[in-house]
Amino acid sequence: MGVTTISFTPREVVSELDRYIIGQQKAKRAVAIALRNQWRRQQLSAELRDEVAPKNIIMIGPTGVGKTEIARRLAKLARAPFIKVEASKFTEVGYVGRDVESMIRDLVETAIGLVRTEETAKVQTRAAEHAEDRLVHLIARKRAPKEAVASHAPSVPMGTPPQTFGPFIVGGAPKPPPPPQLSADELGQVRSQLRRGELDDEAVDVDVSDGGNPFVTVFGAHGMEEMELNLRDMIGQLPGMKGKTRRRRVKVPEARRLLEAEEAGKLVDMDRVQREAIERTEQAGIVFLDEIDKVAGRQSAMSGPDVSREGVQRDLLPVVEGSTVNTKYGPVKTDHILFIAAGAFHVAKVTDLIPELQGRFPIRVELDSLEKKDFVRILTEPKNALCKQYEALLATEGIELTFEASSIEAIAEFAAEANRRAENIGARRLQTIMEALLEEVSFTAPEREERQVRIDGTFVRNAIEPILQNEDLARYIL
Repeated sequence: MGVTTISFTPREVVSELDRYIIGQQKAKRAVAIALRNQWRRQQLSAELRDEVAPKNIIMIGPTGVGKTEIARRLAKLARAPFIKVEASKFTEVGYVGRDVESMIRDLVETAIGLVRTEETAKVQTRAAEHAEDRLVHLIARKRAPKEAVASHAPSVPMGTPPQTFGPFIVGGAPKPPPPPQLSADELGQVRSQLRRGELDDEAVDVDVSDGGNPFVTVFGAHGMEEMELNLRDMIGQLPGMKGKTRRRRVKVPEARRLLEAEEAGKLVDMDRVQREAIERTEQAGIVFLDEIDKVAGRQSAMSGPDVSREGVQRDLLPVVEGSTVNTKYGPVKTDHILFIAAGAFHVAKVTDLIPELQGRFPIRVELDSLEKKDFVRILTEPKNALCKQYEALLATEGIELTFEASSIEAIAEFAAEANRRAENIGARRLQTIMEALLEEVSFTAPEREERQVRIDGTFVRNAIEPILQNEDLARYIL
């Protein structure tokens, strides 16, 4: 079974990341090469493929310079299972909290969703046809005369005897009457009206699968996700619970959506989806491990090991270097999963990680701090630039917002100055500056008579300088 991985060249990956992230070419090149190596490995012979280990990456740089944004954009680029987790959420095995293996279980769930979506797209046309047939029969039976329905009802009520399952006794439901026979002309007329959209305002009763168990609630503690999932699966297999449905009254477009989803679920082979998902996870999975610096720390002679630091590192080590993690879909090997770690390392250093874990991240990339020239580019160049976002937001109120070049320079200058005076939070400082700058415009936008607002350098200085000059005020606002 082949595994489909990203086939973009490194240059194409960097070009795509450039649309959203300014600078940081070293980090972009490193992740682009790592992604391409995942693809290259798939082209090797089976014998050599198993010998090529992924070159894990650790990105080092202050907050707000683009580490997490690179991960977000990478997730959309990679046609492979991808998950972003925070290392600070994990605790050592044996303590209350999430264990590190849970990220592999989450990665498998991501892969299941990815493969299921692909398989659903392949059967979408057939599912839509089946859903339309069911919807046509539902509407036609609803319109059928009551006498026709009553004539098909059984003379003696029928039911199923109660079933026993251990200590559980589940009562049988009465057997529903057979549906009335409908002529081809009736069905054809309803089908034509449905396709023309004439029935969109009509409500129908739809039986949908009921995934909830109203009389049982499972409270899963951190670190017990697998037990919770297994218990839910067991409850779902009880007699009377499997295949249980509930009736909903919805409009025709919503009914079509529900029925299409149900029919697509019937057509998708979930056993094949699970097999494919596990293979993709093992051969092309990517884990972005953020905030790795928060677990950096060594055991000192004066104190024992820290539960949330060195203990987590020791638990991370076997997962990163290659082990087998048990999931609800089967065992998953982590030998060829690519790990990309990132951290600010303001207090701790990379050398504070245990040597064994350092050795599992052979590629280290330092990200640059952002200066005024970078802020100018961030405000204007990316596809999702802040200025474009605020222009679009206020356009919903009929306000035409325009940023002049002098205002961009002033905003970038104030952001750089605020980062120098206080904590350096990188590009996130731009958001605080923009909110303080446009607070009055945003508040008065609905009743504002002047529909055109031009932001120039003078406007920015008048709004931001009084805040920046008052250090106490700047500390809380900017």
